[in-house]
Amino acid sequence: MFGKLDLYIIRKFLGTFFFAIVLIISITIVFDFSEKIDNFIDKEAPLKSIIFDYYVNFIPYFANLFSALFTFISVIYFTSKMAYDTEIIAILSSGVSFRRLMFPYFISALIIGIFSFFLSNFVIPPANAKRLEFTETYLKKRFINKERNIHRQIEPGLFIYMTNFETSSKTGFKFSLEKFEGKQLVSKLTSKSIKWNEDKEKWTIKDYFIRNLDGDKESFEKGKSIDSLLNFGPDEFSRRTNVVEAMNMMELDDFIDEQIMRGDSNISAYKIEKYRRIASPFSAFILTLIGVSLACRKVRGGMGLHLGIGLALSFSFILFMQISTVFATNGSMSPLLAVWLPNMVFSLIAIYLYRVAPK
Repeated sequence: MFGKLDLYIIRKFLGTFFFAIVLIISITIVFDFSEKIDNFIDKEAPLKSIIFDYYVNFIPYFANLFSALFTFISVIYFTSKMAYDTEIIAILSSGVSFRRLMFPYFISALIIGIFSFFLSNFVIPPANAKRLEFTETYLKKRFINKERNIHRQIEPGLFIYMTNFETSSKTGFKFSLEKFEGKQLVSKLTSKSIKWNEDKEKWTIKDYFIRNLDGDKESFEKGKSIDSLLNFGPDEFSRRTNVVEAMNMMELDDFIDEQIMRGDSNISAYKIEKYRRIASPFSAFILTLIGVSLACRKVRGGMGLHLGIGLALSFSFILFMQISTVFATNGSMSPLLAVWLPNMVFSLIAIYLYRVAPK
């Protein structure tokens, strides 16, 4: 199935792609280190941690982040060079159809797609766990929970409410706990505050009042302080939304199900991360088809014109994805649609360019 032409194109494609990735990551690391060196010195970050906990785990994250962009640029670069050297014309004139010419390109795109999927789901999550831990310790300011009127279900039929949660003291204010059986309220606890007790690993509820309902009967209980083991911890209120970047696909699915049950307000952001891990590898095929269809024509302006058009389209793709995800996070758009919409729109562009490409 593989001829010399196929191997030639695959070698050119993948060679250009990985060379571009290595080059951009090297440049990114230099600029990132220059920007953060003051933080490293101020926070006295150990050199070993900077190298192995941050930058070693920085590489797969950014390699995957730039994979779609450099798939496109790689295709545009070496295909336009082949067109400029009249190699494309020679290949098509020899009886190879344009459709057959796409075969090694799609094989290369498949390798890049599998590479991206493997990184997203198996390599990057554990690497991100170390990178994010380093970032929280040495680079970012202390996290402040700005969420107000927190209302969550911690177990089926068991709901908590608090006006706000202070992460530094691990204290929630104006706390209430409601227990339902079906749609019937059977118990409600209200209190001035709830504070996490590190020694007992329990919540200390202060100045509480409990109202129990049993049909037409009511009973009341109040006190100064009570320790309770509830199905949530203080860490849930002190983590950033990017915590999902450190979860593999199964962990992410379980986490999303748990947060849906609890009524977390950031569900859309979590779902976007999940769907993006599946959608991103498919973009390699779409951008490859667009790149070949554009770059196979020999035009005045040569490689420079092709690269200019390619960069414009690739940045349009990235911008489109960012805009659609913002609508899903802050609006009413479905996260699934937001992630896949750029792929669908650019698939139509790819099909059109393929149809008008010189055959």
